[in-house]
Amino acid sequence: MSRGPWHVAVLMGGWSSERSVSLSSGEGVAKALESRGHKVTRIDMDRDVAMRLAEAKADIVFNALHGVPGEDGTVQGMMDLMGIKYTHSGLTTSVVAIDKELTKKVLVPEGIPMPGGHVVESESLYAGDPLPRPYVLKPVNEGSSVGVAIVTAEGNYGSPIGREVEGPWRHFDHLLAEPYIRGRELTTAVMGDEALLVTELRPKSGFYDFDAKYTDGMTEHVCPADIPDEIAEACKDIALRAHRLLGCRGTSRSDFRWDDERGIDGLYLLEVNTQPGMTPLSLVPEQARKLGIDYAELVERIVAEAL
Repeated sequence: MSRGPWHVAVLMGGWSSERSVSLSSGEGVAKALESRGHKVTRIDMDRDVAMRLAEAKADIVFNALHGVPGEDGTVQGMMDLMGIKYTHSGLTTSVVAIDKELTKKVLVPEGIPMPGGHVVESESLYAGDPLPRPYVLKPVNEGSSVGVAIVTAEGNYGSPIGREVEGPWRHFDHLLAEPYIRGRELTTAVMGDEALLVTELRPKSGFYDFDAKYTDGMTEHVCPADIPDEIAEACKDIALRAHRLLGCRGTSRSDFRWDDERGIDGLYLLEVNTQPGMTPLSLVPEQARKLGIDYAELVERIVAEAL
Protein backbone atom coordinates (compact mmCIF):
# COMPACT_ATOMS: atom_id res chain seq x y z
CA MET A 1 0.00 0.00 0.00
CA SER A 2 1.20 3.54 -0.72
CA ARG A 3 2.31 6.13 1.83
CA GLY A 4 -1.32 7.03 2.28
CA PRO A 5 -3.43 8.74 3.15
CA TRP A 6 -4.66 5.79 5.21
CA HIS A 7 -7.67 5.19 7.39
CA VAL A 8 -6.30 4.04 10.75
CA ALA A 9 -8.39 2.79 13.66
CA VAL A 10 -6.49 3.57 16.89
CA LEU A 11 -7.38 0.95 19.49
CA MET A 12 -6.79 2.14 23.05
CA GLY A 13 -8.09 2.16 26.62
CA GLY A 14 -9.59 -1.16 27.57
CA TRP A 15 -9.85 -2.37 31.16
CA SER A 16 -6.29 -3.35 32.15
CA SER A 17 -4.39 -1.73 35.00
CA GLU A 18 -2.65 0.35 32.32
CA ARG A 19 -5.82 1.89 30.85
CA SER A 20 -4.77 5.50 31.50
CA VAL A 21 -1.38 4.97 29.83
CA SER A 22 -3.03 3.36 26.82
CA LEU A 23 -5.45 6.28 26.42
CA SER A 24 -2.52 8.69 26.50
CA SER A 25 -0.57 6.60 23.97
CA GLY A 26 -3.59 6.27 21.70
CA GLU A 27 -4.45 9.95 21.70
CA GLY A 28 -0.85 10.86 20.90
CA VAL A 29 -0.82 8.39 18.00
CA ALA A 30 -4.20 9.60 16.68
CA LYS A 31 -3.16 13.27 16.68
CA ALA A 32 0.15 12.42 15.02
CA LEU A 33 -1.56 10.51 12.21
CA GLU A 34 -4.13 13.30 11.70
CA SER A 35 -1.28 15.82 11.52
CA ARG A 36 0.13 13.81 8.58
CA GLY A 37 -3.19 13.84 6.70
CA HIS A 38 -4.51 10.38 7.62
CA LYS A 39 -8.10 9.60 8.62
CA VAL A 40 -8.36 8.29 12.20
CA THR A 41 -11.13 6.45 14.04
CA ARG A 42 -10.55 6.33 17.80
CA ILE A 43 -11.83 3.18 19.53
CA ASP A 44 -11.83 2.92 23.33
CA MET A 45 -11.99 -0.86 23.68
CA ASP A 46 -15.08 -2.35 25.25
CA ARG A 47 -16.64 -5.84 24.98
CA ASP A 48 -18.18 -4.89 21.63
CA VAL A 49 -14.78 -4.13 20.11
CA ALA A 50 -15.12 -6.63 17.23
CA MET A 51 -18.34 -4.98 16.03
CA ARG A 52 -16.81 -1.52 16.23
CA LEU A 53 -13.71 -2.61 14.31
CA ALA A 54 -15.91 -4.17 11.62
CA GLU A 55 -17.96 -0.96 11.35
CA ALA A 56 -14.83 1.21 11.10
CA LYS A 57 -13.61 -0.55 7.92
CA ALA A 58 -10.14 0.92 8.45
CA ASP A 59 -7.08 0.01 6.36
CA ILE A 60 -5.25 -0.99 9.55
CA VAL A 61 -5.52 -0.91 13.35
CA PHE A 62 -2.86 0.86 15.40
CA ASN A 63 -2.83 -1.25 18.57
CA ALA A 64 -2.16 1.23 21.40
CA LEU A 65 -3.46 -1.10 24.12
CA HIS A 66 -1.22 -1.97 27.08
CA GLY A 67 -1.52 -5.00 29.34
CA VAL A 68 -4.20 -7.71 29.17
CA PRO A 69 -6.09 -8.39 26.85
CA GLY A 70 -4.51 -6.01 24.33
CA GLU A 71 -0.92 -7.17 24.66
CA ASP A 72 -1.28 -10.89 25.47
CA GLY A 73 -2.49 -12.28 22.14
CA THR A 74 -6.24 -12.08 22.85
CA VAL A 75 -6.95 -9.02 20.71
CA GLN A 76 -4.36 -10.14 18.15
CA GLY A 77 -6.18 -13.47 17.68
CA MET A 78 -9.50 -11.69 17.28
CA MET A 79 -8.09 -9.40 14.59
CA ASP A 80 -6.43 -12.37 12.84
CA LEU A 81 -9.83 -14.11 12.68
CA MET A 82 -11.42 -10.95 11.28
CA GLY A 83 -8.71 -10.54 8.65
CA ILE A 84 -7.71 -7.12 10.01
CA LYS A 85 -4.15 -5.81 9.70
CA TYR A 86 -2.64 -4.36 12.86
CA THR A 87 0.59 -2.86 14.17
CA HIS A 88 3.09 -4.51 16.53
CA SER A 89 3.55 -8.18 17.29
CA GLY A 90 1.24 -11.03 16.32
CA LEU A 91 -0.58 -13.63 18.39
CA THR A 92 2.19 -16.13 19.25
CA THR A 93 4.79 -13.50 20.06
CA SER A 94 2.32 -11.60 22.26
CA VAL A 95 1.36 -14.75 24.21
CA VAL A 96 5.00 -15.59 24.94
CA ALA A 97 6.44 -12.12 25.54
CA ILE A 98 3.88 -10.97 28.12
CA ASP A 99 4.57 -14.10 30.20
CA LYS A 100 7.92 -13.53 31.90
CA GLU A 101 8.48 -17.25 32.55
CA LEU A 102 7.68 -18.26 28.95
CA THR A 103 10.00 -15.50 27.70
CA LYS A 104 12.87 -17.01 29.72
CA LYS A 105 12.15 -20.46 28.29
CA VAL A 106 12.60 -19.05 24.78
CA LEU A 107 15.54 -16.71 25.37
CA VAL A 108 17.79 -18.27 28.03
CA PRO A 109 18.60 -21.43 25.98
CA GLU A 110 19.71 -19.06 23.20
CA GLY A 111 22.30 -17.46 25.49
CA ILE A 112 20.36 -14.35 26.50
CA PRO A 113 21.32 -13.47 30.12
CA MET A 114 18.23 -13.24 32.35
CA PRO A 115 17.85 -13.47 36.14
CA GLY A 116 17.16 -16.88 37.66
CA GLY A 117 14.05 -17.48 39.75
CA HIS A 118 10.77 -19.33 39.54
CA VAL A 119 7.00 -18.91 39.83
CA VAL A 120 5.59 -19.24 43.34
CA GLU A 121 2.09 -19.41 44.78
CA SER A 122 1.39 -16.17 46.63
CA GLU A 123 -0.06 -18.16 49.54
CA SER A 124 3.34 -19.83 50.10
CA LEU A 125 5.00 -16.47 50.83
CA TYR A 126 3.28 -16.24 54.20
CA ALA A 127 5.16 -19.35 55.30
CA GLY A 128 8.64 -18.36 54.17
CA ASP A 129 10.84 -16.72 51.55
CA PRO A 130 11.20 -18.46 48.15
CA LEU A 131 14.71 -17.02 47.69
CA PRO A 132 17.39 -15.46 49.91
CA ARG A 133 16.71 -11.77 50.47
CA PRO A 134 16.91 -9.38 48.69
CA TYR A 135 14.63 -10.67 45.94
CA VAL A 136 11.95 -9.30 43.62
CA LEU A 137 8.32 -10.42 43.34
CA LYS A 138 6.34 -9.48 40.23
CA PRO A 139 3.21 -10.63 38.41
CA VAL A 140 3.95 -13.14 35.67
CA ASN A 141 2.07 -11.23 32.95
CA GLU A 142 1.63 -7.54 33.75
CA GLY A 143 3.66 -4.69 32.31
CA SER A 144 4.65 -1.17 33.45
CA SER A 145 6.09 -2.39 36.77
CA VAL A 146 2.55 -2.98 38.05
CA GLY A 147 2.64 -4.80 41.36
CA VAL A 148 6.42 -5.20 41.74
CA ALA A 149 7.82 -5.61 45.27
CA ILE A 150 11.48 -5.68 46.33
CA VAL A 151 11.74 -7.79 49.49
CA THR A 152 14.80 -6.85 51.56
CA ALA A 153 16.08 -7.95 54.96
CA GLU A 154 15.30 -4.55 56.48
CA GLY A 155 12.08 -3.91 54.54
CA ASN A 156 8.66 -3.45 56.12
CA TYR A 157 6.93 -6.47 54.56
CA GLY A 158 7.73 -8.65 57.59
CA SER A 159 9.63 -11.94 57.79
CA PRO A 160 7.92 -13.98 56.56
CA ILE A 161 5.78 -11.59 54.53
CA GLY A 162 2.68 -10.61 56.49
CA ARG A 163 -0.69 -11.71 55.16
CA GLU A 164 -2.21 -8.24 55.81
CA VAL A 165 0.70 -6.26 54.32
CA GLU A 166 -0.08 -4.55 51.00
CA GLY A 167 1.77 -6.05 48.07
CA PRO A 168 1.31 -7.98 44.81
CA TRP A 169 0.65 -11.21 46.79
CA ARG A 170 -2.77 -9.78 47.72
CA HIS A 171 -3.76 -9.24 44.07
CA PHE A 172 -2.24 -12.19 42.17
CA ASP A 173 -2.40 -15.93 42.91
CA HIS A 174 1.03 -16.56 41.41
CA LEU A 175 4.15 -14.38 41.28
CA LEU A 176 7.57 -14.61 39.70
CA ALA A 177 10.36 -14.57 42.31
CA GLU A 178 13.76 -13.42 41.04
CA PRO A 179 17.05 -12.51 42.74
CA TYR A 180 17.36 -8.73 43.14
CA ILE A 181 20.04 -7.28 40.87
CA ARG A 182 21.61 -4.15 42.28
CA GLY A 183 22.72 -1.43 39.94
CA ARG A 184 21.27 0.56 37.08
CA GLU A 185 18.11 0.48 34.97
CA LEU A 186 18.72 0.50 31.21
CA THR A 187 16.36 0.16 28.26
CA THR A 188 16.78 -0.25 24.51
CA ALA A 189 14.17 0.20 21.79
CA VAL A 190 14.09 -1.82 18.58
CA MET A 191 12.29 -0.50 15.52
CA GLY A 192 11.94 -2.70 12.45
CA ASP A 193 15.28 -4.47 12.39
CA GLU A 194 17.41 -1.91 14.17
CA ALA A 195 18.24 -1.32 17.82
CA LEU A 196 18.02 2.43 18.51
CA LEU A 197 19.80 3.71 21.64
CA VAL A 198 20.27 2.87 25.32
CA THR A 199 18.52 5.03 27.92
CA GLU A 200 19.38 4.96 31.61
CA LEU A 201 16.40 5.54 33.91
CA ARG A 202 17.17 7.26 37.19
CA PRO A 203 14.01 7.33 39.31
CA LYS A 204 13.96 10.01 41.98
CA SER A 205 11.96 7.72 44.30
CA GLY A 206 14.57 4.95 44.22
CA PHE A 207 12.54 2.47 42.14
CA TYR A 208 11.27 2.69 38.55
CA ASP A 209 7.65 1.77 39.31
CA PHE A 210 4.39 2.65 37.58
CA ASP A 211 4.27 6.19 39.02
CA ALA A 212 7.91 6.84 38.18
CA LYS A 213 7.28 5.74 34.59
CA TYR A 214 4.26 7.90 33.91
CA THR A 215 4.58 10.97 36.15
CA ASP A 216 6.47 13.86 34.58
CA GLY A 217 9.62 14.73 36.52
CA MET A 218 9.75 11.57 38.66
CA THR A 219 12.39 9.86 36.53
CA GLU A 220 15.46 11.30 34.84
CA HIS A 221 16.08 9.84 31.38
CA VAL A 222 19.75 9.85 30.36
CA CYS A 223 19.76 9.24 26.61
CA PRO A 224 22.11 8.07 25.32
CA ALA A 225 23.12 6.45 28.62
CA ASP A 226 26.49 7.39 30.12
CA ILE A 227 27.82 3.82 30.10
CA PRO A 228 30.84 2.06 28.56
CA ASP A 229 30.59 1.32 24.84
CA GLU A 230 30.83 -2.40 25.58
CA ILE A 231 27.66 -2.29 27.72
CA ALA A 232 25.76 -0.10 25.23
CA GLU A 233 26.61 -2.45 22.35
CA ALA A 234 25.66 -5.49 24.45
CA CYS A 235 22.26 -3.95 25.28
CA LYS A 236 21.59 -3.25 21.61
CA ASP A 237 22.75 -6.70 20.52
CA ILE A 238 20.64 -8.49 23.17
CA ALA A 239 17.57 -6.33 22.46
CA LEU A 240 17.76 -7.04 18.72
CA ARG A 241 18.36 -10.77 19.25
CA ALA A 242 15.46 -11.00 21.71
CA HIS A 243 13.20 -9.08 19.26
CA ARG A 244 14.06 -11.58 16.50
CA LEU A 245 13.93 -14.74 18.66
CA LEU A 246 10.49 -13.84 19.98
CA GLY A 247 9.29 -12.89 16.49
CA CYS A 248 8.43 -9.28 17.38
CA ARG A 249 7.11 -6.89 14.72
CA GLY A 250 7.16 -3.11 14.61
CA THR A 251 8.67 -1.73 17.79
CA SER A 252 9.69 -3.48 20.98
CA ARG A 253 11.55 -2.33 24.09
CA SER A 254 13.95 -4.44 26.15
CA ASP A 255 14.50 -3.57 29.81
CA PHE A 256 17.77 -4.39 31.58
CA ARG A 257 19.43 -4.27 35.00
CA TRP A 258 23.17 -3.68 35.01
CA ASP A 259 25.33 -4.30 38.07
CA ASP A 260 28.10 -1.89 37.13
CA GLU A 261 30.51 -3.45 39.65
CA ARG A 262 30.52 -6.67 37.62
CA GLY A 263 31.01 -5.25 34.12
CA ILE A 264 29.50 -7.22 31.24
CA ASP A 265 28.76 -10.17 33.58
CA GLY A 266 26.37 -7.93 35.51
CA LEU A 267 24.03 -7.21 32.56
CA TYR A 268 20.65 -8.98 32.61
CA LEU A 269 17.60 -8.69 30.36
CA LEU A 270 14.46 -8.40 32.51
CA GLU A 271 11.69 -8.42 29.89
CA VAL A 272 10.69 -7.52 26.34
CA ASN A 273 7.72 -5.19 25.82
CA THR A 274 5.98 -5.91 22.52
CA GLN A 275 3.81 -2.77 22.71
CA PRO A 276 5.95 -0.10 24.33
CA GLY A 277 4.26 3.10 25.44
CA MET A 278 3.75 5.93 22.96
CA THR A 279 2.94 8.67 25.48
CA PRO A 280 4.84 11.98 25.44
CA LEU A 281 7.06 10.61 28.27
CA SER A 282 7.63 7.24 26.63
CA LEU A 283 11.06 5.87 25.89
CA VAL A 284 10.71 4.72 22.27
CA PRO A 285 9.63 8.16 20.95
CA GLU A 286 12.45 9.74 22.97
CA GLN A 287 15.11 7.46 21.47
CA ALA A 288 13.73 7.96 17.97
CA ARG A 289 13.77 11.74 18.48
CA LYS A 290 17.48 11.60 19.43
CA LEU A 291 18.10 9.88 16.09
CA GLY A 292 16.23 12.60 14.18
CA ILE A 293 12.90 10.77 13.82
CA ASP A 294 10.07 12.96 15.10
CA TYR A 295 6.99 11.52 16.80
CA ALA A 296 4.64 11.75 13.81
CA GLU A 297 7.22 10.15 11.50
CA LEU A 298 7.78 7.35 14.03
CA VAL A 299 4.04 6.59 14.19
CA GLU A 300 3.76 6.69 10.41
CA ARG A 301 6.72 4.30 10.05
CA ILE A 302 5.13 1.81 12.45
CA VAL A 303 1.92 1.85 10.41
CA ALA A 304 3.75 1.65 7.06
CA GLU A 305 5.74 -1.39 8.20
CA ALA A 306 2.60 -3.17 9.37
CA LEU A 307 0.90 -2.46 6.04
